[in-house]
Amino acid sequence: MSQPDGGIYIALGANLPGSSGTPRETLEAALALFPSQDMRVLRHSSWWRSPAQPAGDQPDFINGMVEVATALEPAEVLARLHDLESRFGRVRRKRWEARVLDLDLIDYRGRQSGGAEGTPVLPHPRLRERLFVLLPLQEVAPNWRHPADGMEIQNLIMLANPLKINKIE
Repeated sequence: MSQPDGGIYIALGANLPGSSGTPRETLEAALALFPSQDMRVLRHSSWWRSPAQPAGDQPDFINGMVEVATALEPAEVLARLHDLESRFGRVRRKRWEARVLDLDLIDYRGRQSGGAEGTPVLPHPRLRERLFVLLPLQEVAPNWRHPADGMEIQNLIMLANPLKINKIE
């Protein structure tokens, strides 16, 4: 399958160990499978550690961001991300629970979609408030702008919910 230029951003997160080891090892193992899902990783952020959101008694998350190139449509990308999550043992029971792997389609080449007819909501509806998404996104796409209003990523970071987050790599 031919793979056009990137502009597709996927957030990665984990806060539970899995069959691949620590959360970070699980994230790296999942990333290694992206090519088998017809997604070529172009750029990869550092790994970041942050507390679970909303705050609770869960372990800290390890988060990152990748830019990929693929010829897949957004719904196909999301389906493959969910398949990878399942392969690593994620079971979706309730919102904001601890998880062995979380893969979110953040932006697909600036497309905007309300999620009708089986298409994902684009850009990701909660990215504005999540420093654990915005800071890694800034690493891989320092000139990124929100597709809906053109707001620069630096401004989004300043307006996001405060969060203790640390780069670990």
